[in-house]
Amino acid sequence: MRLDGKTAIVTGGASGFGAGIVRKFVAEGARVIVADIDGDAARAMATEVGAEAVQVDVGEGDSVNRLAAEARSIFGVPDILVNNAGITHLPKPMEDVTEDEFDRVLRVNAKSVYLTARAFVPEMKARGSGCILNVASTAGVSPRPRLNWYNASKGWMITATKAMAVELAPDGIRVNALNPVAGETPLLKSFMGEDTPEMRAKFLSTIPLGRFSTPADMGNAACFLCSDEAAMITGVAMEVDGGRCI
Repeated sequence: MRLDGKTAIVTGGASGFGAGIVRKFVAEGARVIVADIDGDAARAMATEVGAEAVQVDVGEGDSVNRLAAEARSIFGVPDILVNNAGITHLPKPMEDVTEDEFDRVLRVNAKSVYLTARAFVPEMKARGSGCILNVASTAGVSPRPRLNWYNASKGWMITATKAMAVELAPDGIRVNALNPVAGETPLLKSFMGEDTPEMRAKFLSTIPLGRFSTPADMGNAACFLCSDEAAMITGVAMEVDGGRCI
């Protein structure tokens, strides 16, 4: 029960890595809001694990503000905010990514971190405590070809994490990131371009431990970084990647 008595919001919490984080947080005693653009999926996940659900578009300011207002009515200012929601473009030469694709990736992967900070940081500052966890990627550390602007968005998130950590430390707010390698999530096919045994083998050959990141792996790492056991850890981008970035 490492998160007993804590409250948490997990964006993109209805599936993939976000669902793994939600399950772990609930199992460790946290009261959790599953925040997802798919409201039905969020409600289904919340019902399954015993959490709350809020539909949100993390790239839209008014929607994020509504999430903050609903969270306030459910349990007040969250102790933990997990910016997990993310998307990618399909693998292609950088110059072939359309402007709409570029804008969508940066809107969800980068602008969302700004919007949630704007919505939640002031009240965390007033309370004098808080924990923010950004789900970045090994792509922000060791970029893969043909995912250029996705790589860049995750590099942005890593830098944002460090900048936030430095600025918010005097206010008692810790900010860290997780860098997973590709995992068994709805985004896996988008990363690979096609989900075939040959393509999976090619991806796995770059991971020394020989497997993808799992939602449970992410839940375990997130639980540690958001628990009081990590009280002296801020500004870290922890790789959960089976050695991919070595």
